[in-house]
Amino acid sequence: MDNTGDRIEKLYKNYEILSDAKEKIGEHEAEYKEILDAVKGSAKEKRLASQFIGKFFKHFPGLAELAIESQLDLCEDEDTQIRRQAIKDLPQLCRETTEHTPRIGDILAQLLITEDSTELLQVHQSLLTLAKFDAVGTLTGIFSQIVGGDETTRFRSFQFINNKIMKLEPQILTKAVEDFIIAEVKKITLDVSSDEFHLCMSILNQTKLSKTLPGHVELVTLAAEQADLESDPGVLASDDETVERFIQCATEAMPYFSSQVESTQFVKFMCEKFLRPSVWSLIGAADEQHQTQLRLLKVFAEMSGFCGTLEKPAEKVEAIYEVLLEYMPLPPLDADLNETPSFQFSHAECLLYALHTLGKQAVDFLTFPENPAKLKDFRSRLQYLARGTQGYIKKLQEAVKGKTAEEMKSEENQIKVTALKTTSNISTLIRDLFHSPPSFKSVVQLSWVIPKGKKAQQQNQQPKQKQEESAKAGNKRHAPITFDGNGKAAGDTKGPKQGKPSPGSQKMYTPPSGKYSGKLHRNGGGGGGGGGGRNNGGKRKY
Repeated sequence: MDNTGDRIEKLYKNYEILSDAKEKIGEHEAEYKEILDAVKGSAKEKRLASQFIGKFFKHFPGLAELAIESQLDLCEDEDTQIRRQAIKDLPQLCRETTEHTPRIGDILAQLLITEDSTELLQVHQSLLTLAKFDAVGTLTGIFSQIVGGDETTRFRSFQFINNKIMKLEPQILTKAVEDFIIAEVKKITLDVSSDEFHLCMSILNQTKLSKTLPGHVELVTLAAEQADLESDPGVLASDDETVERFIQCATEAMPYFSSQVESTQFVKFMCEKFLRPSVWSLIGAADEQHQTQLRLLKVFAEMSGFCGTLEKPAEKVEAIYEVLLEYMPLPPLDADLNETPSFQFSHAECLLYALHTLGKQAVDFLTFPENPAKLKDFRSRLQYLARGTQGYIKKLQEAVKGKTAEEMKSEENQIKVTALKTTSNISTLIRDLFHSPPSFKSVVQLSWVIPKGKKAQQQNQQPKQKQEESAKAGNKRHAPITFDGNGKAAGDTKGPKQGKPSPGSQKMYTPPSGKYSGKLHRNGGGGGGGGGGRNNGGKRKY
């Protein structure tokens, strides 16, 4: 029999001795050491050692450090089968003693960066097994990598908590565990990139915070802090970074706004910082300007419905009005009454809706009591927009008339349906604002917003995979509705530029990673209870 065979036989013999020793097992340290030494042996010895180390780990506390190191050597073996076996067996070190769970959780979190899909699946499984033994300990290890690990490890750790830990059964995800997650995530939001902030909010959305009014207040407060609404960006308000941060933070807060959790601070910031003609003309100027402006207007319109009492409301309404004029031109003197004028309807819908919603707080403003010429100008613009809208509605109705339900599912016809909603809303809003004095009574459902009850119903009907894909795609909504006067299709069908959010995409406008790193910066330092991360060479810093 060769040496390898002898050593394997010796391993089995040591296993039997330790198994039979019962309460005298502590006297057999030498046999356990021989098992630990086997991690330097042949492939079969390594696989056996991996299985045996965890089995007897708790009986030899004096050898705990050596045992953990030996198991980690196997986790980094060149042979993928040995690595997978060692990763699978790693949680066994904590089966009956949770003392080392944070460290093992930290190590497994570091292994999330593997590009081998089968190995990654095993890392996930081992982390979930570890969580069953000690969820808080496991999370302590994962969070230590979120604080001190490299970018990839950090991001994958966030994803693991969001996609796996938050789906665990209540026996594991107890109130204490949930409270721990909430506290840790709230600490981390002080120093995250844009994509990480989305994951933080997604994790918190799966906790009790999303189910109570005080919880909603906390989540909106987090988003407001992240948006840095107390700062004064001044002339830099048009910076991509400031705009992207506001759009994303407002979007994250949106599901929690209600009559009791108001959006007032976001609305105030929008009116004071972005809706100044000198700033508005610069927003998104470098690239896809009308798209960036529309994304901003859509969150603004949605939020305005939850706005509380504004200070100096007439000033805020005036800010909306001044920008609206850009999308509601005066009729040209030589206008051909047979021609349907061209408008950016999506932009107009947002601004008219905000003006109509917030105008209730400054009812006299739109009567222009001290400036009859301004009132005449406003009514003339409304009339011209109304004419364009009516002409367009007529063309759209003709275009979809007689279409079957199946034909209506096509992208082109769906754009026309949305365009009809947009233009019908504009018509309703104009009718109210054209009253003397303006009326604010009509209730309008924004064209891209799905009512909460209907949205829940749609999600229930969707297969789970579709829901996840939809979430990833950012719940894409309609493209901007424009009209060129020739009855052409409504909607910008040009694809998004690489690295930019898709045009008109709504609900989750995920900017590119690190897009606004000025505020949402990372120190890269820290480190937590589990100890360190791997460096680029793949060597341990456990």
